[in-house]
Amino acid sequence: MVKEVMKEIGNKSREFYEFILPPVDMVIQNDNLLVTIDMPGFDKKDIKLRIHGHILSINAKRETIDEGTTIWRQRPNVIDKKVRLPLGVKEDEDIGASAKYRDGVLSLTIPMKTGKNISIE
Repeated sequence: MVKEVMKEIGNKSREFYEFILPPVDMVIQNDNLLVTIDMPGFDKKDIKLRIHGHILSINAKRETIDEGTTIWRQRPNVIDKKVRLPLGVKEDEDIGASAKYRDGVLSLTIPMKTGKNISIE
């Protein structure tokens, strides 16, 4: 009984973390908006970014490996977060943004002027 309760607590806490994560920092530096997002455990190829209007959409999904008996599972498997940006982007507008993913940290540089689409390096 205790084992089942602990497993359920683990599942609920993972759902909570999937709702609130990832943590995001935004800083305006020179003519750029710098956005830093902690996303450890996700592969670069599984992260999708989109800016539309004033909203940055962050979507990611990772596969879990179920080997053995799960005791506790809190790490999120799915990220689906929308973040309001202090600038707006039209649907077909090239904004000149760039993204880098290193050591579980996604770093976006968004010029405050127009340029190209976001692609993760």
